[in-house]
Parts: sequence; C-alpha cells; structure tokens
Amino acid sequence: MNKPHIIKFPKIGNSIQGYISVAENDDLPFEVKRIYWTYFTPENVERGGHAHHDLAQILIAVSGKIIVTTQMPGEDEQRFILENADEGIYLPPYCWHIMKYSHNAVQMCIANMAYREDDYIRDYTIFQSIK
Repeated sequence: MNKPHIIKFPKIGNSIQGYISVAENDDLPFEVKRIYWTYFTPENVERGGHAHHDLAQILIAVSGKIIVTTQMPGEDEQRFILENADEGIYLPPYCWHIMKYSHNAVQMCIANMAYREDDYIRDYTIFQSIK
C-alpha cells in the first residue's frame, strides 16, 4: 500500500515480565538503511512539516504519544495517534507529515535510505503542485 497506514509489530511477552516487539527486514515494506529517534521535544513544538521525494519511513512511539497528520498529493489530511510501542505508521514518499508529541514521547524512525537534504520537499506550495 502506497499510502500512510498503521503497521502492527509482534508483541511478545506479558504484563508480568514485560514485552518485546521486533521489526525485521522481511516484515517491512523496505530494506532498512537508517534508524534514528527524537526525544525531549516540547509539547508546543511541531516537527516534520515536509515530505520526501524518495524516502519511505515508519514512525513508532516507543514511549508517550505522537499525533501524526499526513497528506498525500491531492488528497485530504489523515490523522493518526501513536501511543503503543507495538505499532507504527508507514509514511511513503510524497507524504507530507507533521508530528506533535507528549512531553515524554520518544519517536523511533526506521527509514529506507540515508539522509539526503535534496530529498526534502519543505515548501507546502510546492508539495501541493505535485500530481
């Protein structure tokens, strides 16, 4: 599926001993090339506000709550709430996204490519012109 959607990861364990979730390349919609995380983001700060030409990624709220607003070219916005460590949101290329965080949120991002500044679409007007 080439639209933003929730991906469920296995949740192994129990409430007494805790849980582990696993993401392996065979289970993901792309081969992993980079993993990074954000944390200590103030609640009044929005992150994102861009799209990518080639990057696909999966965002996971390892801790806390993240509200992700997405938009594909020519489509309406969608809103996703991440607050379970065993699920993430898949963001395909050309997906405009904005994230808002709870004070204790830790976001992990699994990406299909290394960082490239020229992959970013940072101007919403340019994004809107994409067909």
